[in-house]
Amino acid sequence: MLSEEELALLDAIRETGSLSRAAARLGKAPSTVSHAARQLEKRFDALLFDRRRYRLQLTPAGHLLAQEAGRLMQDMTRMTQRVRQIASGWEDRLWIVTDEILEFESLMPVIRAFDALQSGVKLRVTHEVLSGTWEALRDGRADLIVGATNEPPAIPGLRWFELGVMDWVFAVSPRHPLAAARGPLKRDAISAHRGVAVADSSRLTAGRAYGLVGGQAALAVPTMRAKILAQREGLGVGWLPRHRVASLLKRGELVEKTTADPREPNVLYVAWRGDQEGRALQWWLEQLRQPRLAKRLVQGIDAFA
Repeated sequence: MLSEEELALLDAIRETGSLSRAAARLGKAPSTVSHAARQLEKRFDALLFDRRRYRLQLTPAGHLLAQEAGRLMQDMTRMTQRVRQIASGWEDRLWIVTDEILEFESLMPVIRAFDALQSGVKLRVTHEVLSGTWEALRDGRADLIVGATNEPPAIPGLRWFELGVMDWVFAVSPRHPLAAARGPLKRDAISAHRGVAVADSSRLTAGRAYGLVGGQAALAVPTMRAKILAQREGLGVGWLPRHRVASLLKRGELVEKTTADPREPNVLYVAWRGDQEGRALQWWLEQLRQPRLAKRLVQGIDAFA
């Protein structure tokens, strides 16, 4: 491993091509720099400086040493910063998993505010669907989950609070046969047509599909946006977050239908493990408890406006 002085010596010689100019840059006597250069060659038992030409140059071995030493110095600097970061209570990394029902765009202002803290914590934001969201926390693939649906399961050390309530609307394309149906739609009328569902991302179970009637054919799609698009195109029917499709309903690109069995609003949860509460996690929990942010996350952004 090279010291900072030795690395500075290599850089100075490489850039100036002269021991005297390198010495001037380093603020040392030329004899001191010359001695340090020879000591460096002796230490590595290799010719590091080509003295045969008028302009002093690094040999290939010298170039390699300078490059590798520079990389190691950067690694040491980063390691020092990380050690100080951890010692001050910040995590090395925070893994946030959102349920796909939430939109990433809603989190962007929070991420920007977190970046302004300059904590050094690396953020990783991914998403899961339905059971997969709780699974991520249980299996250690998340430090914090946001927007999880269904009641909190039994997870050691689990802590949680309610983020808010999401309202749903049963919507179909104006070209779909159910668009012209009169009165509240009954289960048998709905089950006669294909439903659209966002596929559960659970890795350990068969997963669950919500909003489908027993025996109903289903089209499974990867995201809520895909579900909205599929229903707008008449590929199926189902329940959609009311606020996210408000403009489509207003323009008549989707038609709201009442049903004999209305869907209850979904409670969305924020959850984490109580044994892992660093400063980054605490900061995010404080933000998510703010009513204005919680409302924006739950209602979502109407991307079709």
